[in-house]
Amino acid sequence: MHYKNINAQHIIIGNNTIIEPSAKITGINGKAKQIIIGDNCYIGENVQIICDDFSLGDYSKIQHHTNVHGYLPCHIGHNAWIGQYSIIDSIGGTTIGNNCGIGAHSQIWSHVKFGDTLEGCRFLSEKEMSIGNDVWFVGHCIVSPIIAKDKSMALAGSVVTKNMNYNEIYAGSPAKSISEKVGFQFLDVAIPDKLIKMENYLNQWNSVEKSNLKIVDHISQEEIENTDVTFFNVTNRTYTKRGTQAEVSFMKFLLPDKAKFTPH
Repeated sequence: MHYKNINAQHIIIGNNTIIEPSAKITGINGKAKQIIIGDNCYIGENVQIICDDFSLGDYSKIQHHTNVHGYLPCHIGHNAWIGQYSIIDSIGGTTIGNNCGIGAHSQIWSHVKFGDTLEGCRFLSEKEMSIGNDVWFVGHCIVSPIIAKDKSMALAGSVVTKNMNYNEIYAGSPAKSISEKVGFQFLDVAIPDKLIKMENYLNQWNSVEKSNLKIVDHISQEEIENTDVTFFNVTNRTYTKRGTQAEVSFMKFLLPDKAKFTPH
């Protein structure tokens, strides 16, 4: 399929992905080097992606009027949700892991640059923004170049200027960890409990089409190769991607808040 609103030397667009006609995807000065967007993604109205090297994983959504820009690569994983009117800056380079949420009107910055250095301004830096898996910026967050470790979370209106620790919750301006008071974003769930919960989701979704979908806690390579079944492994949160209609429908049923799986 030819996308008139994508200007790049190398373009890969996955199956069932929707890019609104008013969106614009291009490089900094002309054609981007490469644009890679996975399966079952959505890029909304008036989204601007101005980046020479951009990738977006499967089942990810970038909502309307969001701006992504920068000289260095911007790579976003599977199952991302980027809320409307957000800014993702990649001047210093930006990596966002799988299963991340960036709430509406948030700003993710990888550089500080404006003041006159000849006049003595001390603030000039470009630094990689590194956001791990399952990180959630709830909304209206402003984030400086940091490392946000897996499962960390910033509540609405947070101004994040320092690294975020694994599974801790932050709030305020400047944001500080409040996990000692409110707990953590994620609690440990036993594998047997995950199996039960996923089986319940499967039954809620569709009792007719589920014959080629199986919930497991382990799977061998031989089983993967010798069947066309889509296995959802609750131990490592992966699924054997087949691209069937039932698989896609079930994945969409699970997202965004029931369960998130990435390709095996």
